[in-house]
Amino acid sequence: MVISAGCCARMTLLLLRLAYFGVTNALALLRLLPMSDRDKAAEILALRHHVTVLQRQLHGDRVRFASAGRAWLAALRHPLGAERRLRL
Repeated sequence: MVISAGCCARMTLLLLRLAYFGVTNALALLRLLPMSDRDKAAEILALRHHVTVLQRQLHGDRVRFASAGRAWLAALRHPLGAERRLRL
């Protein structure tokens, strides 16, 4: 089986991006571990505010997240519970 140089370069780039994404998310999780639930809720509110500001700058267009970003936001939102999510 012959693999072209272009294919190998794309695979290497993909693996580097995946490694970078994994390391940055692991570091972000480590930063969240010592935080209380109240601090985490405040962080989520701040992030929601940033998204709202970005939407205003885009003249009302919705912000389009990549699938990895949507998965990350969903993972952050899930442990809050339905009752707390409704109050956010």
